[in-house]
Amino acid sequence: MRLLHCHALHEHVLPLQLALAPYGVHVMSKRTRKLALSALFAALAVIMLYFASIWPTGQVGLAAAASVFTAAAVIEAGLLPGVYVFVVSSAISLLLMPGRAAPLLYALFFGYYPVIKSLVERIGWIAAQWALKLLAFNVALTVAWFILRELLFGARENMPGAAVIYLAGNAVFALFDYGFTKIIWLYTNRISKFGNNGGGR
Repeated sequence: MRLLHCHALHEHVLPLQLALAPYGVHVMSKRTRKLALSALFAALAVIMLYFASIWPTGQVGLAAAASVFTAAAVIEAGLLPGVYVFVVSSAISLLLMPGRAAPLLYALFFGYYPVIKSLVERIGWIAAQWALKLLAFNVALTVAWFILRELLFGARENMPGAAVIYLAGNAVFALFDYGFTKIIWLYTNRISKFGNNGGGR
């Protein structure tokens, strides 16, 4: 009799679980996945920034490379997880890294850029996209040049003038954006696509 009762209860509970799954279980697992991915990408960015802080000759390239993990978070989980990765990795690296230049480069220029890029490129007009990208970059460059120059570049003699810095900086930024677009395409169409086909989102 008890077995019959359990069987009848199971017949009623199972359809209820299936009906509630899209509203509870699946949503929770998706949130958990986003949180886990964000934590993973933030940790990887911190590791990359650690190597950048102990390798002065490669700090610019490694700080730029660390932004790939913010982009991966935006692609896999959305804009807010991307912001989370940037904020957490910036805070940890600025507080704990032995050097300050690489974390500052990441926080000022590279870490948040995938979020900016994702938002700006939703605009259909390419000229407007570039205007907003260059605006964001030049605001960051102005802060770096006039406020944090000694922290980023040290007390050097024979520093180039501001005009040279701005011209060269904008040219390098345009190349960075072009290369970063290629990296995002590669991640989206190779790494992320392969992972999704293998395990599903």
